[in-house]
Amino acid sequence: MTSHNPTVHDDPAIRELLARMPSAVAESFNEEQLSHLLTAIGARTWGKHAVDVRGTFKIPFYRWRFYYVLLLGKNYRGLSRKEKQLSLLTSTLVFSLFLILCSLGGLLLIYLIKSALGINLFSGFSLGIWDWFKGLWA
Repeated sequence: MTSHNPTVHDDPAIRELLARMPSAVAESFNEEQLSHLLTAIGARTWGKHAVDVRGTFKIPFYRWRFYYVLLLGKNYRGLSRKEKQLSLLTSTLVFSLFLILCSLGGLLLIYLIKSALGINLFSGFSLGIWDWFKGLWA
């Protein structure tokens, strides 16, 4: 029984790469060159995305073609220190905005309940919110 020693030619990424080339070019690579190609393309752990839209387009009367790439998916890479700081700042701002909006909504609800019950904290003074709210339902 003979065992098959896998070569760099057996790697799926290399097979796919070579399949996209003309056979004369694909056959011109030696094992060392292919192993370096595998190192360059084999570390693509980011290769699968939930959304992967790629294409090219040409602007009329312009000699160049342009390409676009839209990739969306979970970020598996580690963040740099600056990215972590920016992420923390963004999270803090979003959370603060959420707290402010919830607090304002809660105060508005309490004010409307107070006004519906006919409770006046200062006689002869009104913010006009209760009248506006009643006008929405009239």
